[in-house]
Amino acid sequence: MQVYESVSTWRQPLPPMASPERAALIGAVAGWVAGLGPGRLRVAVDGLTGAGKTSFGHELAAALWRAGRPVARASLDDFKHPWRHAREHGYDRVSGEGYYRNAYDFRSARELLLHPAGPAGTGKVALCGHDPLTGKDHRDTRVQTPPGTILIVDSVFAFRPEYDDCWEYRIWLDVDPQTALRRGIARDAAAEGAAKAARVHQDRYHAAVMIYLAEVRPQQRADVVIDNRDFATPRVLAGRRPSAERTSR
Repeated sequence: MQVYESVSTWRQPLPPMASPERAALIGAVAGWVAGLGPGRLRVAVDGLTGAGKTSFGHELAAALWRAGRPVARASLDDFKHPWRHAREHGYDRVSGEGYYRNAYDFRSARELLLHPAGPAGTGKVALCGHDPLTGKDHRDTRVQTPPGTILIVDSVFAFRPEYDDCWEYRIWLDVDPQTALRRGIARDAAAEGAAKAARVHQDRYHAAVMIYLAEVRPQQRADVVIDNRDFATPRVLAGRRPSAERTSR
């Protein structure tokens, strides 16, 4: 079996070895997802910026791979418009409002990734639209995934209406805004400096997430809600073993 990965240069480090409690929870969620059926599946891992979505996505993909399922990994952060697009078209993507409304390339994500990765799709997917660091266009870089592939996508805003019909299973990582903000700043401080990281997270990402929470109520869209405040001891807050009826919207 194979894991298909994005060509994006925006990569976060692999998570450290999981505690026994975390490994058990990841294994349970992997079993629930695999239990949806042998066909192609699409799983969203959503949560606030800094909630731990990428790490959880990597861990879930590894667990499914060990269980014998082919897996593809992607992030909707690789399906944003490049920065030059905002400059050329004169729109705001710097403020929280502008970032939430304008940054993401919904059409490319749906047509190149989510539709072909679905149960009725061809499996030929682009796992990256535009590299968020270099701006390079990778929309023509496709991989052919085999039948039964499970696509794991981590992203903030994954349950918004532009994507919400594209998931067979939705995971929400629950972290309070203060913890998420602190984690996000710490993650980016080394590259951007503490002051700039704090400003960008507070004024752009955090502000955008507050709009998302108010408009979409993503926790209520999730099939499972997981408390991810303590990485060593995550726990299920809501949700249960999925069924085909429950995961179809």
